[in-house]
Amino acid sequence: MADDAPQQPQEQQPQETVLKEFTLEEVAKHNTAEDCWIIVKDGGIRKVYDVTKFLDDHPGGPEIIVDLAGGDSTDEFEDIGHSSDARAQLNDWLVGKIKGDVASEKKADVKGAAAPASASKDNGGNNSMVLIAIVIAAIALFLQFGRAQ
Repeated sequence: MADDAPQQPQEQQPQETVLKEFTLEEVAKHNTAEDCWIIVKDGGIRKVYDVTKFLDDHPGGPEIIVDLAGGDSTDEFEDIGHSSDARAQLNDWLVGKIKGDVASEKKADVKGAAAPASASKDNGGNNSMVLIAIVIAAIALFLQFGRAQ
């Protein structure tokens, strides 16, 4: 029975997860409400998420995500200011990463240092995209509830 004790720590050791790799072309094929994949950059790696089953539960409505399906939605995801809970929930839909992407903290630091200078030029465009997304969601909700009456 003494032999059983040393085996338990070995079984509890965490295993490194290797993400399946996809090309941008492969992800682009998943661009419908029935097969909806998005890309969101996380830690220097563009991660691929199959959010098909989440569409109806998305607080902003499925249309916003479907419009971005098959492509990189990092900017839109970040501009909305998703909560830490939303970011954690995104991991439930993780299916892989973009082929060739590697995490690099040094690159992230360099880009982060340069961000304030370029951010002042780009904020107008990003804010416009957020406003457009909100208007589209509001119209969709209005049309949905308008038809019910």
